[in-house]
Parts: sequence; structure tokens; C-alpha cells
Amino acid sequence: MMKKLTAEFLGTFMLVSAVCGAGALGLINGSYLHVALTIGISVTVMAYAVGHISGGHFNPAVTVGLVAAGRHSPSEAIPYIVAQVIGAVAAGFLWSVIGHSVLMDAGKVADLGNFASNGYDAHSPGHYPMFAAAVAEIVATALFLFVIIGVTSKGAPAGFAPLAIGLALFAVILITIPVSNGSINPARSTGTALFGGADAVQQLWLFWVAPIVGGVIGGLIARWVQSED
Repeated sequence: MMKKLTAEFLGTFMLVSAVCGAGALGLINGSYLHVALTIGISVTVMAYAVGHISGGHFNPAVTVGLVAAGRHSPSEAIPYIVAQVIGAVAAGFLWSVIGHSVLMDAGKVADLGNFASNGYDAHSPGHYPMFAAAVAEIVATALFLFVIIGVTSKGAPAGFAPLAIGLALFAVILITIPVSNGSINPARSTGTALFGGADAVQQLWLFWVAPIVGGVIGGLIARWVQSED
């Protein structure tokens, strides 16, 4: 079990490092496209690296969705989620320290803004309201879970699941960045919100509720569609 939890910690650490490095520290010279691509690649490579150990969830919504689909043990769900959140917070802390270490003219510390946190209303990149952010997160996470369960089913081509999952994450993150800054993952949201200011923490609840609801919906739909009965 400890190997599984370590794998989930490392995978989530890598994912949130991608969010922080490309989204918080690199967005000034980048774009939504490069942020989504970096996140998708990070999940792909870590799924190949440790997916055979823990299943490569790296996301509480994925863990809950797989439980709903009958693909993961309920007894392991809480330990997985704890490991994921710890990995996310550790990555957020590390990259926050690195970001704030950059000194500007006259000793001014670099301004990292909301540190790539998720948000709605004034804290949404496109100033979308809470309802829009919630719907976007639910639908995108449900689609993501549907892909995960489909590509890991018995009839799916062997060896391509991590690649398909990474591409799916790239797509849903790119779609949702303008609306909510692309969560799809409560651990990812926590890892940045804790270092993104009071407003990010205040809105964090939505980015736990919506992805988990979406994960359960996606898991249940996929369980029915992929059923061999």
C-alpha cells in the first residue's frame, strides 16, 4: 500500500508542478495552450511511470469516479486522496518559494498573482459566474472519467491508455481554462489555492464539489456503457 501511496504522491506532485511552473511562473511568456499541453504531458509520463503501481489517479475526482465505476477499492479511496493532496500541497509550496525568490528591481519580490488558482466571477480568467464554472467542471471531469475507464477496459488497445488519458486531460484543461482556470482535480486546486491568496481559498469548495460530482457521473455512465452484460 505504501508504494501505491508514494506513486500517487509523486504523480500528483508532478502534475501540480506542471500547473505551477507553466501556469503561475511561465504564463507571462506563454499561453493557455502551453499550460494545457504541459499538464497533459506530465500526466502521460507519470501514468507510464507509476500507473502499473497505483493505477495513476493523481486526482481525488478520478479516485472517486473509479470507485463509482467499480474499478477501484473503496477502502483505498481515502488514503489515495490524502496522498494526492499532500503531493499537491508539497508542489505548491515548493514552486511558491521558487517563484517568490525572484527579486525584481529595488528588491521587490515577484508578484505571482493568484498562483494559477481556480476561480469564478472576478477570479475566472473570462469572468464567468459560479454556475458556469460549476457546470464546466462537472461536464469536463465526467468526460475525463469516461475516457479513463474506456481506455483501460479489457477491449481497449493495450499500452495506449496513458497517452489517451494525457490527451484527454490536455483537451479538458484547454476547454475549461477560460472558464475556471481548469481544475478537473480537487488536489490540484488545493495545491495552488493555499498559496494563491484568501479569495482562492474562499472559492476552493467549488473545485472540490464540482469535479467529484463530475467524476461520479462519468464513472457511472462509463460503468453502464462499458459493461459486458
